[in-house]
Amino acid sequence: MNIYGAFALFSLTVLLYWFFSELFTILFRFTGLPREKAKFQVVSLLTGCGFTTRESEIIITTKRRRRLARATMMFGYVFNITIVSTMINVVFSLKTSEQEHILSVLLIPLAVFIVIFLFTRVRRIRSWGDHLMERLANRVIHRQFSNSILIIDYIGKNMIGVVTLNEIPEEFEGKKLAETEIRKKYKILVMLVERPGLEAEPAMANTIFRKRDRITVFGDYHTVCRAFHAKERFDDSEDEE
Repeated sequence: MNIYGAFALFSLTVLLYWFFSELFTILFRFTGLPREKAKFQVVSLLTGCGFTTRESEIIITTKRRRRLARATMMFGYVFNITIVSTMINVVFSLKTSEQEHILSVLLIPLAVFIVIFLFTRVRRIRSWGDHLMERLANRVIHRQFSNSILIIDYIGKNMIGVVTLNEIPEEFEGKKLAETEIRKKYKILVMLVERPGLEAEPAMANTIFRKRDRITVFGDYHTVCRAFHAKERFDDSEDEE
């Protein structure tokens, strides 16, 4: 393999590695993990470093996450072998190439790193990329809901999240919070309610949910999604009107 082919293969491998790490991160987020925790676990799984933090317990507690973790580890194992082999090709190609050729082929990996930088650092491009990855991952998971949830953090097995109500679930429509029995039926604690243009206020017994409300809740992720017909969103920007 000549030096151009070796560098092109190495650059393509790096680009694909980054792409699939982002895809696996979003897939884990679809199972209820916050972005930072999902990203850390995916990097650990892909690199084979071992995910031995306390956060790893979140992954092994559900069958879907265990299956996804196995797939991530197998994918990482194959890609790690590929990267090592391409690096060997690059080293041998460097030994047999002329000095002036080396400078020109460095433009190939440089272009790849620029692409990755733009998608990770430029907010507008990153937003577009996240939307594209979300649509791709959504086809894998096959989940379609009208409302959205932004996970803030986990406390034990339960999470704190912000649910944006684009539509009011039928069983909550027109009812006061006390009448919904959401805490008794779903074991969900509604803590705050924020309405467009207003400050967030503590949820009261006579609070009635309205469209575009942003409600802060505490409870089991899957139960919250089921109760509010919600799926996770990927940033804290306002939803489109």
